[in-house]
Amino acid sequence: MYLRFEDRILIDENIQAFRAYTRHPDAHPAQKHLVDLSGVTAIEWDYVKLMQLQALKAGFFCGRGSQTLKVYYCPTKLSLSVAKMILRSWVGINSVIPIIQQHEDDALSVLGLRQGCFSNLLADHG
Repeated sequence: MYLRFEDRILIDENIQAFRAYTRHPDAHPAQKHLVDLSGVTAIEWDYVKLMQLQALKAGFFCGRGSQTLKVYYCPTKLSLSVAKMILRSWVGINSVIPIIQQHEDDALSVLGLRQGCFSNLLADHG
């Protein structure tokens, strides 16, 4: 699954989007995730809401006998800061394997994808 964040990250929007994702028939805990944070310009630092979002995610990803590979692409200082905060929230959760990458080709390679950039990936898979 490819997820791209643009502009300001709003936690309420993320909660709604994640709930919609979990209801999709193709969603499953072992699905690989490529999270593109390159377009992030700001984040809502509401820690109570962030904990609610992570609890929702943990409920979906944990306890189902599978692991989820989540690769966070973060080429900017802000996106790297956001990715590091997200990674801290997964500490101790063995069902999620979060990885930070600062280059598109490295992020794709970790996921086992051969496209050299995201635009090629999107062109190949729409």
